[in-house]
Amino acid sequence: MKDRVCDVKSSISVLSLNPAVDMTYEIPFLLKNQKAHAISMRYDPGGNGINVGRALKKLQILAHNYCVIAGEMGQLLQHLLAEELDVVDYEIVDGETRVNNTIIEVPSESKAVNTQYEVSGIGPDIPEKQLNQLLDRFLNFSPGGLAVITGSLQQSIPTSLYAELIDRVNVKGGRAIVDTHGETLKLAVKARPYLIKPNLHELEVLLNKSLPNLEFVAYEARLLQRSGIEWVCVSLGETGALLTNSENSYYVQSPEVDVVCSVGAGDSMVAALVASLACEHSADEALRLSVACATATVIQPGTALFSSADMKTFYEKILVRKLDI
Repeated sequence: MKDRVCDVKSSISVLSLNPAVDMTYEIPFLLKNQKAHAISMRYDPGGNGINVGRALKKLQILAHNYCVIAGEMGQLLQHLLAEELDVVDYEIVDGETRVNNTIIEVPSESKAVNTQYEVSGIGPDIPEKQLNQLLDRFLNFSPGGLAVITGSLQQSIPTSLYAELIDRVNVKGGRAIVDTHGETLKLAVKARPYLIKPNLHELEVLLNKSLPNLEFVAYEARLLQRSGIEWVCVSLGETGALLTNSENSYYVQSPEVDVVCSVGAGDSMVAALVASLACEHSADEALRLSVACATATVIQPGTALFSSADMKTFYEKILVRKLDI
């Protein structure tokens, strides 16, 4: 597999309304009311949109990133992103960029499984005028291109915002790529984005039903595709992932690895799907690349993303299965 996925056929813009500085601690144990001493600590740029942009750069795919930052943590985020994104359009607001904390309990027994705890911070409010200015720049950059709309929203922003953006992208002839959850996802789905990538839990919440096996997931993904969403990709954790489009449904089993940290794996999947759409790859190849990127991410420390070498290794091992659903 080549370092560069392809020469892109579509422009790509990535929205990051609520980015973060990710702090990751490794500790030997976590006890109630007791101080835990870190074995290691690291800072990484974070937030779903930021991670998608970082992963696209690793795939050597040019993307324009639109990002809100605030305060001293925002300055730190800018510093961390200096080498990780190609093009960033910052909107600076009052307050502080949020901090996300990941605590990984690393047991002393070599074969024991790490336990991961995550606390997501609260981002700054965005004045309506500044929000609209950033959204206009985001939408105007790539009419007819790929618009990546992902991540959480500040509490002051209505959950309908992503659905409104999808409508605007569709009117301009673009393709909206959406990865979010909860009520925001429910409203977004009604606006008919081109692609969604929920994980299993997010899909079950969306549908308000349990999906006990792959056949149930594939059936519901097909119904979503028939409702007007061209690509429906469902990440299934260590079980793998499924991708449904008008041609077929495809499934990939994830390679077995020792998970170090799962943060960023879903974002790496989204980036690989976006890259594949931009390169006009087939759905089965897109799924293969996305699972390779996600698998190569979970073996990295903190919220570091995949290395090209690991991604290529996993890519060669992955087999895609047609489900004919």
